[in-house]
Order: sequence, then C-alpha cells, then structure tokens
Amino acid sequence: MRRLLNTLYVTTPEAYIAKEGENILIKVKEETVFRFPIHNLEGIVCFGYTGASPGAMHLCCEKGVGLSFLSESGRFLGRVTGEVSGNVLLRRKQYRWADNDSERLRLAKRFVAAKLFNSRSVLQRCIRDHESAIDSGKLLKVSGYMKSMFERIENAGNVDVLRGIEGEAANLYFSCFDELIISQKDCFVFEDRNRRPPTDNVNALLSFIYTLLAHECTSALEAVGLDPQVGFLHCDRPGRSSLALDIMEELRAYLGDRLVLSLINRKQVSKSGFLKKENGAVIMNDETRKEVLSAWQTRKKDEIEHPFLGEKIPVGLIPYVQAMLLARNLRGDLEDYPPFLWK
Repeated sequence: MRRLLNTLYVTTPEAYIAKEGENILIKVKEETVFRFPIHNLEGIVCFGYTGASPGAMHLCCEKGVGLSFLSESGRFLGRVTGEVSGNVLLRRKQYRWADNDSERLRLAKRFVAAKLFNSRSVLQRCIRDHESAIDSGKLLKVSGYMKSMFERIENAGNVDVLRGIEGEAANLYFSCFDELIISQKDCFVFEDRNRRPPTDNVNALLSFIYTLLAHECTSALEAVGLDPQVGFLHCDRPGRSSLALDIMEELRAYLGDRLVLSLINRKQVSKSGFLKKENGAVIMNDETRKEVLSAWQTRKKDEIEHPFLGEKIPVGLIPYVQAMLLARNLRGDLEDYPPFLWK
C-alpha cells in the first residue's frame, strides 16, 4: 500500500525549502536544520510564508511529491505538482460520468448518504459514552431526524436537490455540535460553522483539520490516476479539487470531527493556543499547530477494519482505499462505489 508519516509539515514561517542532490533541505536563516531524502516523502505541506527554491520545486515535480502551500490559519493557497499520472482511459471515463446526469447523481448520493451515516454515528457514540453529561434528548432528536433523511437522499431526482438535503443535514448536525464538547466548554464554544476565516477556536480547529484531510484526499486520487478537480457532488470550479471534496464528505465526521473533539475533550489544546486577529479571524499559535499535526499523524497510525474490505488497515490509508474503490467502479471492476461507513 503506502507508507505512513510520509508527509512533511513545515510550520516555521521563516523556513525555506531547498534541495541538495536527491535531498530536500529545510533552512532557517541560511542554516540547514533538517534534511530529508526525497524518496521518503510523498507530500510537503507548508504553513505561513515558507519559500521554496525552483530546484526544490522541480525535484518534487520530478519525483511525484505534492508541494502544498497553506496560510497560517490552514487555508489552502496553492499546490505544485508534476505531470498527471495514471491511466488516461480511466480519466476519460471519469469525465464522461461527470457529464452523465444518471452516473453523477448515483455517486453523489453515495457521498451524501455516507456523510449523513457517519455524522449520526458521531452523535450516537457521544450519547452512548457521555449520556449523563450531555443533553442526550437533543442529540437523539437530531439523530432521529437525520435518519429520516436517508429516504429523501435515495429519492432525490437531481444533484441540486441532493445538495439541498446535504446542506440541511449539515446544519442539523452542527446545531448540536456544542453538546459534543464535554470539557473546556467556556473556552471552546461552538455556535455555528463558520470559515474563511474561522471566528472561534472550534471552527479554527475544524478548518485546519479539514485542510489536512483535503490534502490527503487529493494525493490519494492522484495516486490512483483520477483527476481531483472533476467531481460528482461538487460542481467544477477553477482551482478547486471537487472530487477530493466529494471523498472528504464521507470522511469529515470520522477523521476530522472526532479528532477535533478529542483534542478539546482530552485537553490536548487550550484557550491560550489560539489568537484572534484584527479582522476577527482566529488562528492557532505555532505550538498548538504542532500539537494538532502530531495528533493528526498519530491518528493516521491507528488501525480500523475497513467496512467493505473486511481487512485491518491504518486510518491514514482510508482516503487511498476509497480512491481505489472509486477507480475500480469507474473501470467496471465494481458494480457500485462502496462509501466508507463507520459503525
């Protein structure tokens, strides 16, 4: 499969990425502080205003290592990649299906249904584990209403209707997200989902983790030869990885939301680790960002039995397995696409 812990995160604002032979160098004030053989990497994610030499970018492109640039708050800015790899016939099939209303709707339904299923699982897990500490009646009511939406998803006649259902389900889910925060409730208050920029500590964490997940999904799709920008649920938009966002929908709750809740409830992050800027945007300080990245990498090493494969795999491979299953459906090796369902 793929190696884990093979993504390099550069968080020091004054860092500069250079190359020396087949090695990537991280320099700070002209001094080399880290050296990584390029063959040990599959991705580099830079936060803040990190620079990169043309030679380093060329080496990354040549070796198929994605180089992504993100703002301090985790907003995606751009990505440097080499030539597209994979089977051209697979990509042509992907483009045809994206223009086919029937196939597009079928796949979009899988993504939305899985997102709804996994979001309900987060609520139900919290009810089971913390019933006495939360308003379980509120969570049960929301969970029950979300359950009734599966039939609406299956009966949706077009992607626009489906997007409306997905938006309604997301609003319901986030309407009780604050109940899932068990500790540090005074410091981590969640009223609604906001972004671009996030204006509270919880949304800052969610946006940051979602950006990391988007990077993983994009890399996974590229690895199996699919075009990350041509999606089925999300419409085409220049510079947006629509298919990566499609895959993300089914993974947000399990890989993103659960980690955010764990970081808060286990007090791995604290109020002092967040800064509010003049424009109202909330960002993490360098120490907290490193703590979150460490937790993210640790989480990727955990093992889970994949619901479709029936095999144990590291959590970090879930995006790659889902990309592989989608490619198999496109090639005709699978009759339908099996989304990831957390039970």
